[in-house]
Amino acid sequence: MKEYTDAELAQILDKDIFRKISAAADELHLECYVVGGYVRDIFLERPSDDIDCVVVGSGIAVARRLAAMLGRRAHLSVFKNFGTAQVKYYPPGVRYNPENPDEGAVEVEFVGARRESYSHDSRKPIVEDGTLEDDQNRRDFTINAMAICLNKGRFGELVDPFGGLDDLWDGIIRTPLDPDITFSDDPLRMLRCIRFATRLNFIIEDETFDALTRNANRLEIISAERISEELNKILLTRTPSRGFVDLQRAGLLEIILPELAMMDMVETRNGKAHKNNFYHTLEVLDNVAKKSGNLWLRWSALLHDIGKPKSKRWDNLQGWTFHAHNIIGAKMVPAIFRRLKLPLDMKLKYVQKMVDMHMRPIAIADNEVTDSAVRRMVNDAGDDIDDLMLLCEADITSKNQVRKQHFLDNYRLVREKIEDLKQRDFKRLLQPVIDGNEIMRMFNLKPSREVGDLKACLKDAVLDNRVENEREPLMALLLQKAKEMGIA
Repeated sequence: MKEYTDAELAQILDKDIFRKISAAADELHLECYVVGGYVRDIFLERPSDDIDCVVVGSGIAVARRLAAMLGRRAHLSVFKNFGTAQVKYYPPGVRYNPENPDEGAVEVEFVGARRESYSHDSRKPIVEDGTLEDDQNRRDFTINAMAICLNKGRFGELVDPFGGLDDLWDGIIRTPLDPDITFSDDPLRMLRCIRFATRLNFIIEDETFDALTRNANRLEIISAERISEELNKILLTRTPSRGFVDLQRAGLLEIILPELAMMDMVETRNGKAHKNNFYHTLEVLDNVAKKSGNLWLRWSALLHDIGKPKSKRWDNLQGWTFHAHNIIGAKMVPAIFRRLKLPLDMKLKYVQKMVDMHMRPIAIADNEVTDSAVRRMVNDAGDDIDDLMLLCEADITSKNQVRKQHFLDNYRLVREKIEDLKQRDFKRLLQPVIDGNEIMRMFNLKPSREVGDLKACLKDAVLDNRVENEREPLMALLLQKAKEMGIA
């Protein structure tokens, strides 16, 4: 982080777009300020192309004037119902592309300064025209409530009534006003609070955190889509575990993802305790985050042990067991995706597959690594085999270094066998050259269980490497199996 004087801020903002905004506002005799994340990111020395401006008066009027000044270098969108406007600014050398209007554009959002009030059963505010102070009062956090004046006479002047700059230095997330009012008015701010703390690696101030706990039930008025959007942003941070720990501590996780929250416990019997599967899961999630930015692989890590509470059993000989937790967990995934309004398409199927299969490489690595076992796993994982291996390597969180090294060594052997299969075109090797259509024609069958059994017989033989994937040996095996089934 770096601190700047007003004169230095003026130099930073000495860009064509800000000078044009300044001129447009001055022509209309309106106060105009750049606010929010753009200001925050200046001090954090983070790049940002999304500019939010507050106008004491009509934000739409300033946006219209700016667009007129920029001419063909701008595209104006007006949202009268919300009292806002957006100007997409295209710097010199960048042309407007109607098929992809965001390409190369700098977005500037304009809104009139406003005062907000809320009813208890909605996060949609009643809006009235207000002053800059009113507008800063309604901001979610102090670090997002700072403003820099763009008018010529005060260009570069920082307006920071709540000490947002001090909070940036101290790494603190805090609300400008009473946090109970802030969170009760708009409960989505509770998730934004945790998201900002996670992304910026900040600490949530004590009074603000306590208000999260007191207002947790207010999440009930937030749509599942908005909740999922914030969860996705937390998952895509560098260390997503921080966010989920805060969600759990504040009592928000049991409302959003009770299946995950209930994993935060340890049960002891006869002096034997199982590990805390909640914190194990977060360790796996962070391990995946270090290697991949794939959102859905991160969801897979978050949900990979979700079936453990339902599968947990005590065995007098083995101690605590979680048999078939992967299968149970995979069956739970669709209900979670539906509740959170997450995509019910191939992304759901991908996460289900990862949860279902996450024990397969471990089972292989814990025993002798055979060609047959690797072939079957590659066949079932398909194009997602590398993601599956990454997830399973991330799942090695044992504190027993000898056992951990054993797994890592065997995983290396598994990966070597996978690479060998890839080099030999594993799709060709693993899919029998005689398919279901040919089987139906040969034996005059319609789609049926018999056809499935014959296909499975050929596939098992290829996967186990008992016969070459060639027509002659497979045809002999097919005829033998059909004869045993009374079909041939």
